[in-house]
Amino acid sequence: MQIDIDKLTEAELIDLNNRIVARLKFLQQMRAHAQMLDFSIGERVTFQPPGHPVLSGIISKYNRKTVTVITEDGQSWNVSPAFLRKATPPAPSADASGQIINLPQSGSKRTSARGRRTPPLS
Repeated sequence: MQIDIDKLTEAELIDLNNRIVARLKFLQQMRAHAQMLDFSIGERVTFQPPGHPVLSGIISKYNRKTVTVITEDGQSWNVSPAFLRKATPPAPSADASGQIINLPQSGSKRTSARGRRTPPLS
């Protein structure tokens, strides 16, 4: 389908632009959702935020475009599924009594994968 944009009025161009932007956002959300389906809540994953070493943690929540990962040191990160990798399960130790992760207390600092602070979980 060919559209000759030279013949469109300014209002028609603005409407076309809005429809294109909406469609692109929808396609991006669909891709993110499809990538999220590769992971399950409770699954161990790894990711590497810019300027940080590789972090590992467990997926605790699906968000619209990201998943929330609780790292081993209790930090909460919102990470795009495109940056996640499935982690190999750690070798069980003799003193391991289960897969328990201490979640951060209310009011603790959370950081997004882009390095921005996010509000505490409530």
